[in-house]
Amino acid sequence: MKAVPRIVIVVIVLSAIGALFWWAWGRPGAPARLSGYVEGEALYLSSSQPGAVRQVSVVRGQRVAAGAPLFVLDTGPLSAQQAQAQAGVAAADARVADAAKGLRPTELSVYDAERAAAQATLRQAQAELNRIRPLVAKGIYAPARLDQVKANYDAAAANVRAIEARRASGTLGGRPDAVLAAQAQAAQARGVLAETQSRLAQAGPVAPAAGRIEDVYFQPGEWAAANQPVVALIPDDRVRVRFYVPERDIARYPVGTRVKFSCDGCRAGLSAVVNYVSPRPEFTPPVIYSRESRDRMVFLVEARPDNGASLIPGQPIDVVPVK
Repeated sequence: MKAVPRIVIVVIVLSAIGALFWWAWGRPGAPARLSGYVEGEALYLSSSQPGAVRQVSVVRGQRVAAGAPLFVLDTGPLSAQQAQAQAGVAAADARVADAAKGLRPTELSVYDAERAAAQATLRQAQAELNRIRPLVAKGIYAPARLDQVKANYDAAAANVRAIEARRASGTLGGRPDAVLAAQAQAAQARGVLAETQSRLAQAGPVAPAAGRIEDVYFQPGEWAAANQPVVALIPDDRVRVRFYVPERDIARYPVGTRVKFSCDGCRAGLSAVVNYVSPRPEFTPPVIYSRESRDRMVFLVEARPDNGASLIPGQPIDVVPVK
């Protein structure tokens, strides 16, 4: 008689467990959740220049803001090239300024002195011409003497005009072609400086967006080759929710569909927007898709979550099926 209650108890317990499973997974109108996980597409950040790693500012798993420094390579050679390029720009700008302006005041003063001497000679020739002209008219001097004095006056006047023209030319600056050539050299020097500064900036990149550091491949003192990743960053906007949908339901998940999902320890009400549906099924050999094999056919669906910063890549999720 004592064994009967035990059997009854076991039956009741098994019935209760069966009813619980039926209520959770088998009752009509309550479709099973779709399994999936959180995936992060990493950016592998490197430098176009080789060099020894001088500083690493992040560690694995750390969250960083956009613009946060990540690492810095040894920039000694590049800094020297930058200084050389800056000096080249300064020299080119000086040549442009020198070509654009005229002679210095001390150089113009030489022309002023020459002009004063020429004007004095001109005044002397004028006086000599004024003295000889009436004497030639009276027959005291031959006409040839007047011609000689007049020639001396004309030469003195021409010399004054030539000196004044040279002085005026000295205030104008270089010829247009010379100025353009100097400006072209200055532009070339600025291009060299910009290239050097770009290479210098690449030696110490910053985070292009807020995200999570997935891995750090080098530590201070180690040598990193050109274009070899030093830090892997998963930006928040590259976090995705991936889950698998049975073949019979895949038509309900076109791109742009909003789905709801949950994960352990996450806040309630999470959702994502489908941005990719795989064109290839999985788990079924692509030989013949019979009616029986279609039940095992699933498609990968990817969705962009509203708040990727709160999710951890690799975390399993449950997606509420779309009805």
